[in-house]
Amino acid sequence: MVFIPAYRCETQIPRVLNQLKNDRFAGLIDLVMVVDNISPDGTRERARDAASELDIPWRVWRNENNYGLGGSHKAAFTYAKANGFDYLIVLHGDDQADIRDLLPALESGQAYQPDCYLGSRFSEGSHLHGYSRFREFGNRIYNLLFSIACGAKVEDLGSGLNMYRLSKIDLKSISTFPDNLTFNYVMLMHSLYLGDNVKFFPMTWREEDQASNVRLFRQAVKVLSLLASRMFTPKTFFKRDHREKPFDAYAGEVVYASADVAAGA
Repeated sequence: MVFIPAYRCETQIPRVLNQLKNDRFAGLIDLVMVVDNISPDGTRERARDAASELDIPWRVWRNENNYGLGGSHKAAFTYAKANGFDYLIVLHGDDQADIRDLLPALESGQAYQPDCYLGSRFSEGSHLHGYSRFREFGNRIYNLLFSIACGAKVEDLGSGLNMYRLSKIDLKSISTFPDNLTFNYVMLMHSLYLGDNVKFFPMTWREEDQASNVRLFRQAVKVLSLLASRMFTPKTFFKRDHREKPFDAYAGEVVYASADVAAGA
């Protein structure tokens, strides 16, 4: 299953879905699901229109509440496990990553070997377009610090293109991870803490017309706070509830779908 989290992506979401028109994806992907975090623009309708041109079954899901990026991940993981999928590919809806970077590894079977197969903007062979040198430097520093804290090499904390073996995902454990943009950081640290097989692969990443929801200074403080907490309280870090506003469930509904399922199912 391909999960595409989206928020205010009405301009980018058609381009993201167009990536999946490649005939080589036939037989590799069973479902594409756009998870919209109640965007105030036309993200859902633009996703419906673009997905209608795919030869792959698709759904457009709307969260019941504003769950944030992490909360949308939780909704998607829950849906995928409940519907019997074995692997989940995460492709962000802002058109910065390209799922076609993952295609060779899907065809060769390499992508199915690790528990977490994670795109990295900073690995050898990666290509960055429109990314400032300052932000690249800052991310490389973060990667180094997290590598020290986790005792394993971290090449990217969150790139917008990842693949997970769903049998290794414990819904109860991830339910208390942050619902904001730092969800991926805690997810990665938890996987390394459990000794999961985590591999990084090079990718292409671009920044063009995307509207970032990240406030760099505030985000930096959150990331460093998480890192310090992980380093100085390692025994209790993953037992803590890291959410600012806990939800009992990460619910929503399918509002548009291909012919194989009725909307609302």
